Amino acid sequence: MSNYRRANTKGATYFFTVVTKERKHWFNNEESINFLRQAFHVTMNERPFIIEAVVILPDHLHCIWKLPEDDSDYSGRWREIKKRVSRKLDRTSNLRGERPVWQRRFWEHQIRNEQDWCNHMDYIHYNPVKHQLVERVGDWPWSSFHRAVAKGCYESDWGNAMPPNISDMKCE
Repeated sequence: MSNYRRANTKGATYFFTVVTKERKHWFNNEESINFLRQAFHVTMNERPFIIEAVVILPDHLHCIWKLPEDDSDYSGRWREIKKRVSRKLDRTSNLRGERPVWQRRFWEHQIRNEQDWCNHMDYIHYNPVKHQLVERVGDWPWSSFHRAVAKGCYESDWGNAMPPNISDMKCE
């Protein structure tokens, strides 16, 4: 088994990519996306964190979380979110008790500075266009882009072309 080295800085901000098992399109309807939202909500109430950005695509999601100052356990939070969603989406399980909804692991990146944060925010919000799910960023309903526009972080027509700061990013 691999020995993964994960960042564990308390109170840090992290970017995540979480993928469904075999890239199955579990999140292609409002009901399954609501299961994911509920899982986030319950987990956030039990173990607080802030979602600074998120995009939900049919077979994966990206998000940026800010953890509490005294806490670095994002893995435990992801475990709970994945379990809650899996219970709703698929009742079958393998010999290890795993349900076939998620890949076992996820990808994390600790945000280093303001530019790194901006790059990952742009990556998240542009992702539905990158995957050719929509032509305009604002057309994708399952994204924090709309909230970011309301806060004044983006113009509503942002992302008509791939932003140059994310053209070389590989976070899938």
